[in-house]
Amino acid sequence: MTRPKLLMTRVLSPATISRARRDYDLDLNEADVPFTPDELVARAAGKDALLITLADKFGSDVIARLDPSVKVIATYSVGHEHIDLQAAKARGIRVAYTPDAVTVATAEIGFLLILGAARRASEGERLLRAKAWRGWQPMQLIGRRLDGKRLGIYGMGKIGQAIAKRARGFDMDIHYFNRRRLDAADEQGATWHATLDSLLAVADILCIAAPSTSETRGSINAAALAKLKPGAIVTNIARGDLVVDDDLIAAVKSGHIAHIGLDVYANEPDIHPGYYDLENAFLLPHMGTSVIEARDEMGRDALDNIDAILAGREPPTALV
Repeated sequence: MTRPKLLMTRVLSPATISRARRDYDLDLNEADVPFTPDELVARAAGKDALLITLADKFGSDVIARLDPSVKVIATYSVGHEHIDLQAAKARGIRVAYTPDAVTVATAEIGFLLILGAARRASEGERLLRAKAWRGWQPMQLIGRRLDGKRLGIYGMGKIGQAIAKRARGFDMDIHYFNRRRLDAADEQGATWHATLDSLLAVADILCIAAPSTSETRGSINAAALAKLKPGAIVTNIARGDLVVDDDLIAAVKSGHIAHIGLDVYANEPDIHPGYYDLENAFLLPHMGTSVIEARDEMGRDALDNIDAILAGREPPTALV
Protein backbone atom coordinates (compact mmCIF):
# COMPACT_ATOMS: atom_id res chain seq x y z
CA MET A 1 0.00 0.00 0.00
CA THR A 2 1.37 3.43 -0.95
CA ARG A 3 1.80 5.70 2.04
CA PRO A 4 0.98 9.43 1.91
CA LYS A 5 3.94 11.68 1.18
CA LEU A 6 4.94 14.14 3.91
CA LEU A 7 7.47 16.98 3.79
CA MET A 8 8.94 17.93 7.20
CA THR A 9 10.72 21.25 6.71
CA ARG A 10 12.95 21.09 9.82
CA VAL A 11 14.41 18.44 12.10
CA LEU A 12 11.80 18.06 14.85
CA SER A 13 11.85 15.93 17.99
CA PRO A 14 12.93 12.28 17.68
CA ALA A 15 9.46 11.08 18.67
CA THR A 16 7.88 13.20 15.93
CA ILE A 17 10.29 11.99 13.27
CA SER A 18 9.86 8.36 14.35
CA ARG A 19 6.08 8.53 14.07
CA ALA A 20 6.28 10.34 10.74
CA ARG A 21 8.62 7.69 9.32
CA ARG A 22 6.27 4.98 10.53
CA ASP A 23 3.13 6.39 8.96
CA TYR A 24 4.34 8.40 5.97
CA ASP A 25 6.76 8.46 3.09
CA LEU A 26 8.82 11.14 4.79
CA ASP A 27 10.95 13.77 3.09
CA LEU A 28 12.92 15.34 5.96
CA ASN A 29 15.01 18.49 5.65
CA GLU A 30 17.99 16.90 7.36
CA ALA A 31 20.15 19.99 6.79
CA ASP A 32 17.81 21.76 9.24
CA VAL A 33 18.27 25.10 7.44
CA PRO A 34 15.16 27.06 6.45
CA PHE A 35 14.13 26.59 2.82
CA THR A 36 13.93 29.52 0.46
CA PRO A 37 10.50 30.09 -1.12
CA ASP A 38 11.65 28.35 -4.30
CA GLU A 39 12.98 25.42 -2.31
CA LEU A 40 9.69 25.13 -0.42
CA VAL A 41 7.75 24.94 -3.65
CA ALA A 42 10.15 22.42 -5.17
CA ARG A 43 10.28 20.11 -2.15
CA ALA A 44 6.49 20.25 -1.75
CA ALA A 45 5.97 18.84 -5.26
CA GLY A 46 4.14 15.52 -5.09
CA LYS A 47 3.58 15.75 -1.33
CA ASP A 48 0.21 15.19 0.30
CA ALA A 49 1.06 17.09 3.48
CA LEU A 50 3.56 19.66 4.73
CA LEU A 51 4.69 19.85 8.36
CA ILE A 52 6.22 23.31 8.65
CA THR A 53 7.56 25.75 11.23
CA LEU A 54 7.46 29.48 11.93
CA ALA A 55 10.58 29.91 9.81
CA ASP A 56 8.72 28.77 6.68
CA LYS A 57 6.93 31.68 5.02
CA PHE A 58 3.81 30.59 3.16
CA GLY A 59 2.61 33.85 1.68
CA SER A 60 0.11 33.98 -1.15
CA ASP A 61 2.92 33.80 -3.73
CA VAL A 62 4.26 30.52 -2.34
CA ILE A 63 0.82 28.99 -1.83
CA ALA A 64 -0.19 29.86 -5.40
CA ARG A 65 2.78 27.84 -6.66
CA LEU A 66 2.23 24.72 -4.53
CA ASP A 67 1.63 21.43 -6.29
CA PRO A 68 -2.07 20.44 -6.48
CA SER A 69 -1.12 17.31 -4.52
CA VAL A 70 -0.77 19.35 -1.30
CA LYS A 71 -3.87 18.88 0.85
CA VAL A 72 -2.73 20.10 4.24
CA ILE A 73 -0.21 22.47 5.81
CA ALA A 74 0.31 21.72 9.50
CA THR A 75 2.40 24.29 11.35
CA TYR A 76 4.48 23.28 14.34
CA SER A 77 3.41 26.35 16.29
CA VAL A 78 0.55 28.25 17.85
CA GLY A 79 1.39 31.34 15.78
CA HIS A 80 0.22 31.28 12.19
CA GLU A 81 1.06 34.72 10.82
CA HIS A 82 3.60 33.07 8.49
CA ILE A 83 0.76 31.48 6.50
CA ASP A 84 -1.71 33.32 4.27
CA LEU A 85 -4.84 31.55 5.44
CA GLN A 86 -7.11 33.05 2.80
CA ALA A 87 -4.76 32.02 0.01
CA ALA A 88 -4.66 28.48 1.39
CA LYS A 89 -8.43 28.37 1.67
CA ALA A 90 -8.78 29.55 -1.93
CA ARG A 91 -6.55 26.68 -3.02
CA GLY A 92 -8.56 24.17 -0.97
CA ILE A 93 -5.60 23.49 1.33
CA ARG A 94 -6.42 22.85 4.97
CA VAL A 95 -4.24 24.56 7.56
CA ALA A 96 -3.84 23.38 11.16
CA TYR A 97 -1.76 24.43 14.14
CA THR A 98 -0.76 23.32 17.67
CA PRO A 99 -2.36 25.78 20.11
CA ASP A 100 -2.42 23.65 23.25
CA ALA A 101 1.01 22.02 23.35
CA VAL A 102 2.96 25.24 23.93
CA THR A 103 0.99 26.78 26.80
CA VAL A 104 2.88 25.59 29.87
CA ALA A 105 6.37 25.92 28.38
CA THR A 106 5.71 29.42 27.06
CA ALA A 107 4.16 30.55 30.33
CA GLU A 108 7.21 29.31 32.22
CA ILE A 109 9.55 31.34 30.04
CA GLY A 110 7.13 34.28 30.28
CA PHE A 111 7.45 34.22 34.03
CA LEU A 112 11.20 33.74 33.78
CA LEU A 113 11.30 37.01 31.80
CA ILE A 114 9.36 38.75 34.56
CA LEU A 115 11.66 37.41 37.28
CA GLY A 116 14.82 37.90 35.25
CA ALA A 117 13.99 41.51 34.43
CA ALA A 118 12.75 42.43 37.91
CA ARG A 119 15.73 40.87 39.68
CA ARG A 120 18.34 41.93 37.07
CA ALA A 121 19.44 38.35 36.53
CA SER A 122 21.40 38.84 33.31
CA GLU A 123 23.28 41.81 34.76
CA GLY A 124 24.31 39.70 37.73
CA GLU A 125 25.43 36.82 35.55
CA ARG A 126 27.46 39.09 33.29
CA LEU A 127 29.14 40.64 36.33
CA LEU A 128 30.13 37.22 37.63
CA ARG A 129 31.28 35.81 34.28
CA ALA A 130 33.40 38.90 33.68
CA LYS A 131 35.13 38.13 37.02
CA ALA A 132 34.23 41.66 38.06
CA TRP A 133 32.25 40.80 41.20
CA ARG A 134 33.94 42.13 44.32
CA GLY A 135 31.60 40.54 46.82
CA TRP A 136 28.28 41.41 48.40
CA GLN A 137 27.39 45.08 48.59
CA PRO A 138 24.28 46.55 50.23
CA MET A 139 23.07 48.41 47.14
CA GLN A 140 24.42 46.22 44.36
CA LEU A 141 22.02 45.24 41.53
CA ILE A 142 18.93 46.42 43.37
CA GLY A 143 15.83 45.09 41.67
CA ARG A 144 12.12 44.73 42.49
CA ARG A 145 10.06 42.31 44.54
CA LEU A 146 7.05 40.92 42.72
CA ASP A 147 4.55 40.58 45.54
CA GLY A 148 1.91 43.28 45.49
CA LYS A 149 2.95 44.52 42.07
CA ARG A 150 0.35 45.01 39.36
CA LEU A 151 1.03 42.63 36.50
CA GLY A 152 -0.63 43.86 33.31
CA ILE A 153 -1.15 41.03 30.84
CA TYR A 154 -1.78 42.14 27.27
CA GLY A 155 -3.59 39.18 25.74
CA MET A 156 -5.38 36.82 28.13
CA GLY A 157 -5.55 33.68 26.02
CA LYS A 158 -4.32 30.31 27.25
CA ILE A 159 -0.75 31.50 27.66
CA GLY A 160 -1.78 34.74 29.35
CA GLN A 161 -3.97 32.81 31.76
CA ALA A 162 -1.14 30.37 32.50
CA ILE A 163 1.17 33.31 33.28
CA ALA A 164 -1.50 34.77 35.56
CA LYS A 165 -1.74 31.43 37.38
CA ARG A 166 1.97 31.51 38.12
CA ALA A 167 1.88 35.19 39.10
CA ARG A 168 -0.76 34.46 41.74
CA GLY A 169 1.78 32.23 43.45
CA PHE A 170 3.98 35.33 43.79
CA ASP A 171 1.10 37.34 45.27
CA MET A 172 0.86 39.67 42.31
CA ASP A 173 -2.23 41.72 41.48
CA ILE A 174 -3.41 40.58 38.04
CA HIS A 175 -4.81 43.02 35.48
CA TYR A 176 -5.44 42.26 31.82
CA PHE A 177 -6.61 43.61 28.48
CA ASN A 178 -8.24 41.22 26.06
CA ARG A 179 -10.59 41.54 23.10
CA ARG A 180 -13.31 40.13 25.31
CA ARG A 181 -13.69 39.80 29.03
CA LEU A 182 -13.16 36.31 30.42
CA ASP A 183 -15.87 34.62 32.41
CA ALA A 184 -15.45 34.64 36.16
CA ALA A 185 -14.10 31.09 36.34
CA ASP A 186 -11.24 31.91 33.98
CA GLU A 187 -10.73 35.43 35.31
CA GLN A 188 -10.13 34.19 38.87
CA GLY A 189 -10.25 37.65 40.37
CA ALA A 190 -8.14 39.38 37.73
CA THR A 191 -9.18 42.91 36.78
CA TRP A 192 -10.30 43.37 33.17
CA HIS A 193 -9.53 46.58 31.28
CA ALA A 194 -11.65 47.51 28.30
CA THR A 195 -8.74 49.26 26.57
CA LEU A 196 -5.00 48.78 26.34
CA ASP A 197 -4.49 52.37 27.52
CA SER A 198 -6.39 51.60 30.72
CA LEU A 199 -4.16 48.59 31.40
CA LEU A 200 -0.97 50.51 30.72
CA ALA A 201 -1.93 53.22 33.18
CA VAL A 202 -1.93 50.80 36.14
CA ALA A 203 0.72 48.18 35.27
CA ASP A 204 3.96 47.97 37.21
CA ILE A 205 5.01 45.16 34.91
CA LEU A 206 3.62 44.71 31.40
CA CYS A 207 3.62 41.19 29.98
CA ILE A 208 2.90 41.07 26.23
CA ALA A 209 1.11 37.81 25.38
CA ALA A 210 -1.19 38.83 22.51
CA PRO A 211 -1.19 37.27 19.04
CA SER A 212 0.32 39.07 16.07
CA THR A 213 -2.56 40.58 14.10
CA SER A 214 -3.17 43.69 12.06
CA GLU A 215 -4.60 45.31 15.21
CA THR A 216 -1.75 44.38 17.56
CA ARG A 217 1.35 44.86 15.39
CA GLY A 218 3.23 47.96 16.49
CA SER A 219 0.81 48.59 19.34
CA ILE A 220 3.59 48.88 21.91
CA ASN A 221 4.98 52.11 20.54
CA ALA A 222 6.18 55.40 21.99
CA ALA A 223 2.66 56.58 22.78
CA ALA A 224 1.78 53.33 24.55
CA LEU A 225 5.05 53.19 26.51
CA ALA A 226 4.55 56.77 27.68
CA LYS A 227 1.33 55.66 29.39
CA LEU A 228 3.22 53.23 31.62
CA LYS A 229 4.38 54.39 35.02
CA PRO A 230 7.95 55.68 35.21
CA GLY A 231 10.14 52.74 36.19
CA ALA A 232 7.81 50.10 34.73
CA ILE A 233 9.08 46.75 33.44
CA VAL A 234 8.15 45.42 29.98
CA THR A 235 8.34 41.77 28.92
CA ASN A 236 7.40 40.11 25.64
CA ILE A 237 6.58 36.41 25.18
CA ALA A 238 4.28 36.93 22.18
CA ARG A 239 5.71 38.17 18.88
CA GLY A 240 8.39 40.74 18.23
CA ASP A 241 6.33 42.75 15.77
CA LEU A 242 3.95 43.91 18.50
CA VAL A 243 6.76 46.19 19.68
CA VAL A 244 8.28 49.17 17.90
CA ASP A 245 11.90 48.44 18.70
CA ASP A 246 13.25 51.98 18.39
CA ASP A 247 10.55 53.24 20.75
CA LEU A 248 11.17 50.58 23.39
CA ILE A 249 14.94 51.05 23.26
CA ALA A 250 14.51 54.82 23.60
CA ALA A 251 12.18 54.36 26.58
CA VAL A 252 14.74 52.16 28.32
CA LYS A 253 17.60 54.55 27.61
CA SER A 254 15.57 57.46 28.97
CA GLY A 255 14.91 55.58 32.20
CA HIS A 256 11.14 55.65 31.75
CA ILE A 257 11.23 51.86 31.39
CA ALA A 258 13.48 50.42 34.08
CA HIS A 259 14.01 46.90 32.76
CA ILE A 260 12.87 44.68 29.90
CA GLY A 261 12.67 40.93 29.36
CA LEU A 262 12.34 39.67 25.78
CA ASP A 263 12.16 36.22 24.19
CA VAL A 264 10.84 37.31 20.78
CA TYR A 265 11.94 39.94 18.28
CA ALA A 266 11.03 41.44 14.96
CA ASN A 267 13.07 40.07 12.04
CA GLU A 268 14.50 37.14 14.01
CA PRO A 269 17.34 36.28 14.16
CA ASP A 270 18.47 39.70 12.91
CA ILE A 271 17.24 41.59 15.94
CA HIS A 272 17.59 45.32 16.46
CA PRO A 273 21.25 45.93 17.41
CA GLY A 274 20.20 48.47 20.00
CA TYR A 275 19.09 45.72 22.35
CA TYR A 276 22.64 44.44 22.73
CA ASP A 277 23.73 47.72 24.27
CA LEU A 278 21.09 47.74 27.02
CA GLU A 279 22.57 46.54 30.29
CA ASN A 280 19.12 46.34 31.90
CA ALA A 281 17.70 43.97 29.27
CA PHE A 282 17.12 40.28 30.02
CA LEU A 283 17.26 38.70 26.56
CA LEU A 284 16.51 35.13 25.51
CA PRO A 285 16.73 33.58 22.00
CA HIS A 286 13.06 32.66 21.33
CA MET A 287 13.13 29.64 23.62
CA GLY A 288 9.58 29.82 24.98
CA THR A 289 8.66 26.33 23.80
CA SER A 290 12.14 24.83 24.10
CA VAL A 291 11.37 21.84 26.30
CA ILE A 292 11.17 18.29 25.01
CA GLU A 293 7.66 17.84 26.42
CA ALA A 294 6.34 20.70 24.32
CA ARG A 295 8.25 19.63 21.23
CA ASP A 296 6.82 16.09 21.46
CA GLU A 297 3.29 17.39 22.06
CA MET A 298 3.57 19.82 19.15
CA GLY A 299 4.65 17.00 16.86
CA ARG A 300 1.87 14.77 18.11
CA ASP A 301 -0.76 17.44 17.56
CA ALA A 302 0.56 18.35 14.12
CA LEU A 303 0.55 14.73 12.97
CA ASP A 304 -2.90 14.15 14.48
CA ASN A 305 -4.15 17.01 12.31
CA ILE A 306 -2.48 15.61 9.20
CA ASP A 307 -3.78 12.10 9.90
CA ALA A 308 -7.34 13.39 10.24
CA ILE A 309 -7.33 15.58 7.13
CA LEU A 310 -5.84 12.91 4.88
CA ALA A 311 -8.38 10.42 6.23
CA GLY A 312 -11.26 12.78 5.45
CA ARG A 313 -11.97 13.61 9.09
CA GLU A 314 -12.18 17.03 10.72
CA PRO A 315 -8.81 17.76 12.36
CA PRO A 316 -8.59 18.57 16.07
CA THR A 317 -7.18 22.09 15.61
CA ALA A 318 -7.79 23.49 12.14
CA LEU A 319 -7.45 27.14 11.13
CA VAL A 320 -9.05 26.73 7.67
